[in-house]
Amino acid sequence: MVKIAEATNRLFKNVFVCKNCKTKVRADPQRILKGLVKCRKCKKRAFRPLRKK
Repeated sequence: MVKIAEATNRLFKNVFVCKNCKTKVRADPQRILKGLVKCRKCKKRAFRPLRKK
């Protein structure tokens, strides 16, 4: 199976998942680390990177 770089970037680059409500958010990693991004649903600031399958 050939992995296309453009598709991988579109699906996984700068995508994070809320640890509380599992909502996906696209944001800059530096802003996530500084705690400047809030979840739209639960308003928490705890995120993890999206897992690649």
